Amino acid sequence: MLRVAIIGAGRIGRVHAESVASHPKATLVAVCDPMGTAAEDLAAVYGAKAYKDAADVFADTEVDAVIVGSPTPLHAEHVLGATRSGKAVLVEKPVAKDVEEARALDAELATFEHPPVMVGFQRRYDPSIRGAKDLVDAGKIGDVEQVVIVARDPSAPPASYVAVSGGLFKDMSIHDFDEARFFLGDIEEVVAFGQQTLPELKDTGDFDAAMILLRGKNGTVASITNQRRCVTGYDQRLEVHGSEGSVSMDNWRDTTLHLNKAEFSGSQDPYQNFFLQRYAAAYRNELTAFIDAIVDGAPVSPTVSDGVAALVIAQAAGESAASGRAVRIEG
Repeated sequence: MLRVAIIGAGRIGRVHAESVASHPKATLVAVCDPMGTAAEDLAAVYGAKAYKDAADVFADTEVDAVIVGSPTPLHAEHVLGATRSGKAVLVEKPVAKDVEEARALDAELATFEHPPVMVGFQRRYDPSIRGAKDLVDAGKIGDVEQVVIVARDPSAPPASYVAVSGGLFKDMSIHDFDEARFFLGDIEEVVAFGQQTLPELKDTGDFDAAMILLRGKNGTVASITNQRRCVTGYDQRLEVHGSEGSVSMDNWRDTTLHLNKAEFSGSQDPYQNFFLQRYAAAYRNELTAFIDAIVDGAPVSPTVSDGVAALVIAQAAGESAASGRAVRIEG
């Protein structure tokens, strides 16, 4: 049994706690959070220890691996603290607060031997997205030419969160940037158009919606549509178009029923409400892949380098949206 500690007892920490507790090869042994009784409250649910200081997690010899779900400015510090203590790490996105810090983290990790470090882009482990990738890799649709990603949240987070989130591109779109790289490979050019559609978020100075074009080094193109508020629900769609066919993913609903009446036809259940439902299987599969990397030496995916690449795209998208020009990614 892999003994896991979680740093950060907020929403994402609770998601990971449930995944660990329900996994047959893992057990939750500690929760760390400096805020109020957050650690104690979550730890009590699973019979785990509670800490307020991450240093206590790193010093705990009964912890084999750490899931980092702390605020983004602490990610790099916590990754290094855990790995220097000989513990494997699954760190939530983004891997660091900016490109410079992310690159420094990647470089520092290359200077010493350590257990696996994995970045939490869980969509790579979603059954539908992974299934689409497997079909592409098997040559079922020929050469990939275009990728279309739609990702809209059902409701916007509070302005207080948006103000410290790092912005739409680093906080929300970054999942889509990794998903695009999953199918296209490395990206060389970014064009982004930001929108401010929500009055309650205008004072944050951030965009609440955007449309983004990415061009891969191999000439393929991805379009990404993002919005922090979608009245029809959690809108998550994907299409990969190739030279010999296409594969697409529609929104998930709790049932596949269609209601038809004289007044209307094709009425269905609403989309699953949010990422906690829609990507529940992805989080479970992600944890399994993390455990396999630690126990069996399976390849790590996504890596810290993948996390850096996603941040580079996010930074380029921000520059493009601000300048109105395309931004090339060097290297």
